[in-house]
Amino acid sequence: MKFYVCIKQVPDVNAPLQIKEGELIQDANRNILNAYDASAVEEALVLKEAHGGEIEVVLIGPDKASETIRKALAMGADSGSHILTEGSEEFDSFSYAKILAEFFKDKEYQYIFCGKQSQDTDSGLTGSMLAEFLDLPYATNAVGLQLEGENLIVKRQGDTGQEMIELPAPSLVTCSNDMNDPRIPSLKGIMQSKRKPVNTIAVSDLKNGLTNGSIKTSVVGYEEKPKREPGKKYEGEPDEIAKEVAQLLDSAENVI
Repeated sequence: MKFYVCIKQVPDVNAPLQIKEGELIQDANRNILNAYDASAVEEALVLKEAHGGEIEVVLIGPDKASETIRKALAMGADSGSHILTEGSEEFDSFSYAKILAEFFKDKEYQYIFCGKQSQDTDSGLTGSMLAEFLDLPYATNAVGLQLEGENLIVKRQGDTGQEMIELPAPSLVTCSNDMNDPRIPSLKGIMQSKRKPVNTIAVSDLKNGLTNGSIKTSVVGYEEKPKREPGKKYEGEPDEIAKEVAQLLDSAENVI
């Protein structure tokens, strides 16, 4: 059984950052494995330990992102593929999904796992787009996975409660970070990760079908979140306060 897990290197959200002249300035040395992807790796490891199989992680990113691949390998993944980008290249969810679809088009697998979103943009779109491009059945926001025969039972968090979905192989699942606590790599795992194979592929070799119009969104700038106006405190008898608030809501636009 072959599991692929799509991972991403993202800025540490706990690292200091500032906005200067519309630019976001972050500590370039504080990059980590996306938390949602770490949960996807952990769930693949749990399934492998229970049912056997092989896990390969796939990452699109610059040369320095190789350390994030090694983190996943140290957790227990068997191999990695690094789709190498140049530092100046930027992609959105659509173009990430297009590149990954090109990577997967000649691969054999049972399941592809992705984090439900990435910590840097929180878009949460790449997994669903990738499933569409590959014509795969998929489930999003999984909080639990279980194999029954050749089918995967997905417990997902819906808007009003949890849902159980049965997926055949091959299929794709996006994973929530609420589904598990990703393991911390052991010293043995870290040492073993250095000997595990990582295949490097130039992103230019996978841009078949990508054009300048393939990037659907772009960041035009950053600005501080506007401060909220202070609330108004009412004093007096409850009945009088209730009437005053009701009149205020009735006269204000776009409140109710």
